[in-house]
Amino acid sequence: MKDSPYEMALLLDFYGEMLTDKQRELFDLYHNEDLSLGEIAELQAISRQGVRDTLMRAQNTLISMEDKLGLVARFAAVKDAVGEIVSLSDEILDTNTVRYNNEKIESDALRIRALATGLSD
Repeated sequence: MKDSPYEMALLLDFYGEMLTDKQRELFDLYHNEDLSLGEIAELQAISRQGVRDTLMRAQNTLISMEDKLGLVARFAAVKDAVGEIVSLSDEILDTNTVRYNNEKIESDALRIRALATGLSD
């Protein structure tokens, strides 16, 4: 049942409001607090199978939402693109320092890097 903890946390962050309160609570206990099915069952005074069924329904809902909307995939793509923009702006700064020492190039590259890092905050 455990997929990547990072992936499950992202799915919960993006689509958690689509779950019932109980599903969200159990999903958080299992994936974020790393409690076992038995521990959750004991805390919630329900059967282990009830916990598992609730988690499976929650996970299926979250995966279905991602399949339809793709927000997590888009988030990852934007994050990767921002990282590449920052890296390229650093290369521009280095090349400018070595070859041109142009204040406009430096200023623009710094502005690009600042804008890109602002997107990732």
